[in-house]
Amino acid sequence: MSPLSRRSRLRRLGLCVATGTLAALTAAAPAAMAADPQPVGQRAEASAPDPTSDELSASALQREHEAQQKEAQQKEAQQQGQARPQAPKRTYKGRVIAKPYLLLRDKPTRSSRIVGSVEYGSVVHIFCKTQGDNVDGNNRWYLLTDGTWAWGSARYIENIGAAPKWC
Repeated sequence: MSPLSRRSRLRRLGLCVATGTLAALTAAAPAAMAADPQPVGQRAEASAPDPTSDELSASALQREHEAQQKEAQQKEAQQQGQARPQAPKRTYKGRVIAKPYLLLRDKPTRSSRIVGSVEYGSVVHIFCKTQGDNVDGNNRWYLLTDGTWAWGSARYIENIGAAPKWC
């Protein structure tokens, strides 16, 4: 066997090992990030949410909202002996002014996946608002809770009553 072919085989073996290691690290990264999403030095720092991150995905906010509702129900069950008047929950509504319809997206960006649409003139229920991609001079997006949780550009939703809270 010539020395050149031996080096070639060692290089191939090294590339295979490096590729396998990289694949293993890539597969393990989501689990590691779920356990500790920020480095220790950055935990106390507050930063503005990135509209392209999963933190603002409609499904993530829906899960968070459902967890909060479940927690509130558990607290209410514990306090059944104590009768307290409950404050009515604030609901926000809006009317779609986009013709012929408004596209709904899974994140507050124009490039995110389209998950549905709402016809012109429809009344929608709004959970909260956030900043996202600029649409005709308006960078606000509303998280709609009608059936499926999805984002709609505030440029094409006219508020009915009070403006929604921030997410």
